[in-house]
Amino acid sequence: MPIRPVALLRELGPGLVTGAADDDPSGIATYSQAGAQCGFTLLWTLVLTYPLMSAIQLVSAHIGRVTGRGLAGNMRQVLPLWTVDILVALLFVANTINVGADIAAMGEAGELVTGISGHATTILFAVVSLLLQLFVPYHRYAHILKWLTLALLSYVALLFVLHLDWGAVATGLVLPRVTSKDAVVTIVAVFGTTISPYLFFWQSAQEVEEIAQHPDAHPLVTSPEEAPAEMRRMRFDTLAGMAVSNIVAIAIMIGTAATLHASGVTSITTAADAARALSPIAGRFAFLLFSLGIIGTGLLAVPVLAGSAAYAVGDLRGWPSSLERKPREAIGFYSIITAATVLGIVIDWSPIDPTRALFWSAVINGVVAVPLMAAMMIVVSRQAIMGAFRAAPSLLATGWAATIVMAAAALAMVLVQ
Repeated sequence: MPIRPVALLRELGPGLVTGAADDDPSGIATYSQAGAQCGFTLLWTLVLTYPLMSAIQLVSAHIGRVTGRGLAGNMRQVLPLWTVDILVALLFVANTINVGADIAAMGEAGELVTGISGHATTILFAVVSLLLQLFVPYHRYAHILKWLTLALLSYVALLFVLHLDWGAVATGLVLPRVTSKDAVVTIVAVFGTTISPYLFFWQSAQEVEEIAQHPDAHPLVTSPEEAPAEMRRMRFDTLAGMAVSNIVAIAIMIGTAATLHASGVTSITTAADAARALSPIAGRFAFLLFSLGIIGTGLLAVPVLAGSAAYAVGDLRGWPSSLERKPREAIGFYSIITAATVLGIVIDWSPIDPTRALFWSAVINGVVAVPLMAAMMIVVSRQAIMGAFRAAPSLLATGWAATIVMAAAALAMVLVQ
């Protein structure tokens, strides 16, 4: 009996939200810069990252669903506690900088659309995001996040209002080219913003949340009879979510290559800069689509950034950690979310250059991702932790390949700088 499309859509959850959150305003700025600087020549990077990010996110989901614990709790079993403490602390720092950069971009986009002060709209978006996390139970909040993924369609819609050279687009997708030293830096940035540590922690934690919210669901190590359906659901959810992420990233790169690069605009520092530059070149409709997409993806990504840090710290410390709990029931967990959001607002109001802050966030993410990915691969291959659900050889091979690629990207980032 064929599976109905509606049934497939119901299976989309943690993977879809994780993939969509990957296209946050800082990611949009990176993909826009790649398109503006290099035209269509770096589209192949997003084809290459798809299997790699899919593998590592599937490992994250696998660990959470099989063990019923988040990544930090599992990593404690394969790494010294002090090592995990340092990695989680660096994750919090990188996420907080990212939150600041994202809400600043949302504020700038809000100012472009409404004319209201960017600082005012920044605070508004940050407060709305924080209140949703504090007072909306997870089972409702998850649906809100799912609907927010529709904001990503604005970037795909952008392609329908532009005149494109599809031959050049196809060549960029299938023919790897590196045209300059600056292109190397941009490639590293694309890898860093596409395969980010906060996504690992978020997707694993959401699988744990899914277990908690369904009375008939249990960790697979204790209820192996649930495995066939759950493994199929995780695979479909993750592959579909990462596909959405990369399709949107490709659309952003194509859109800015066809407009900004073609018009000689080769330097973009923020997502709002890209939106502002599009207006005289591609028309006000394209400008509005791009700007509204920044706001929608920011509202999706900020809670993922703050929440993933809170899940990591809470899991490491053994705190009650769930968006389903009321704030008084998980004080430590919600304190981390609040601290990350408030510090993000402070970054927006401080003299810190958001572009430089975003760069250093990418540096931290690129470096931290490597030991985290290696630890995840060790966890998912350990029978003592995963029981009968150790990762299959194909997933192990692809996951280690992603780890090696990220290590090479981090090394290249250091050498090029």
